[in-house]
Amino acid sequence: MIIKQVKTIAFLLAAGAGLGAQESFTVAAAIRKAWTDQAGLKAGQAMVESRQAEAEGYRDLRLPTLTLNAHGVRTNEPMMAFGIKLNQARIGMMDFNPLVLNHPDSIGAYGGSAVIQQPLYTGGRITAARRAGDYMAQAEQASQERRKQETAQMVVEAYFGTQVAEQALKWADDTRLWIQGMEDFVGARVKQGLMLESELQRLKAFHAQADAQKAEVIKQVRSARSGLGLLTGSGPVEGPLATPLEPAAMPGLGQGAVQGAAFRGDLVAADLQAKAAKEGAKAARGNVLPEVGLELGAGTLHHSWSEKGNWTWAAVGLKWKVFSAPDLAKAKVARAQERAASDMRTFKQQQAEHEVRVAREAVIAAEARYAAAKEALAAADESKRLREARHREGLAPLIEVLDAEAAIQGARTLILQSLFEIRVSRAGLNLATGNPIEGVNP
Repeated sequence: MIIKQVKTIAFLLAAGAGLGAQESFTVAAAIRKAWTDQAGLKAGQAMVESRQAEAEGYRDLRLPTLTLNAHGVRTNEPMMAFGIKLNQARIGMMDFNPLVLNHPDSIGAYGGSAVIQQPLYTGGRITAARRAGDYMAQAEQASQERRKQETAQMVVEAYFGTQVAEQALKWADDTRLWIQGMEDFVGARVKQGLMLESELQRLKAFHAQADAQKAEVIKQVRSARSGLGLLTGSGPVEGPLATPLEPAAMPGLGQGAVQGAAFRGDLVAADLQAKAAKEGAKAARGNVLPEVGLELGAGTLHHSWSEKGNWTWAAVGLKWKVFSAPDLAKAKVARAQERAASDMRTFKQQQAEHEVRVAREAVIAAEARYAAAKEALAAADESKRLREARHREGLAPLIEVLDAEAAIQGARTLILQSLFEIRVSRAGLNLATGNPIEGVNP
């Protein structure tokens, strides 16, 4: 029975073992440290910055583009040779000689041009793309806030999982001290011939079992602290944890918790992604609409530094893809993505409401288990006290005392488990409703 209870504690510790803390700090400090130092969240922030840069690029689509071109050429191709001379402003009467026109000498030229292009109307593509980019950047920021809250919940599990392990270690030491005292008492009685040798051997076996339990708990403590350090972006935590395991009283859980879920980062992100998909569909439809653009340019072509031609131009043009199968297919894809994003937003909202209901019930159940565990521990303590007194008087066998000690260990395990579940379920409720976990805001 004792082994079973210790396995329960070990399972509890394993729940917090993959998480962690830092020297003498509170759970709030651990959460903030994870937000600033954890590599996973740093990668998420890089994604936010990437989306923001992408959004800036979409906004810049409205700006004019400037293209500079420089080139050099040498040719005797008739059309090019005549055109080069014309651009160099050095055409003469001899250049119209049919023989020269048909078989020109090789001619060289160098020059360049500058062209400014400004879109005037693009079927709404640019405006829609800009809005979609802004929405996606905001959605990524909201997703990052959600990732921070999810990390905070994991820190809570790690932090209090570590405390559960350390409290279990203290109780394991208490049990070993009690067994040692019982061994001394029973050993003295055995020497006096008042108790059987088997009683002492049973205690020694119980002692060995307690030593094995302690070794297991020590392993769990070290694993939990190492995991907490991993989660907060540091090495294994060595210092004390300042936030007590037992939580303060929590206000009643009402329907307001469900309403609070509207402020969850993932719900905000889903709504923004749906808006971005809608704008993306508009941009895709704009690909098959006419577009109007303005172009201004200037060019020069040199035969030598002094012999050259210069020209400028200004043009307004209309382009319309009356039919484009690929663009029509892209528009169809964009409409499907818009529907998918809208449906996902609805599902996320429904999922959030479900998570709130489940989280609220988990808090209530954990608090009920904790209350029951305290009563069970008080009863087990009293039972052990009476049985131990009767055993010292020779009125009860040792097995009754050991059973009472096992009952105490079971009650202690239940207390640790219920306290841990209260902390974790409260963090889960805050995560589900979008409220700050342990009162810490991103």
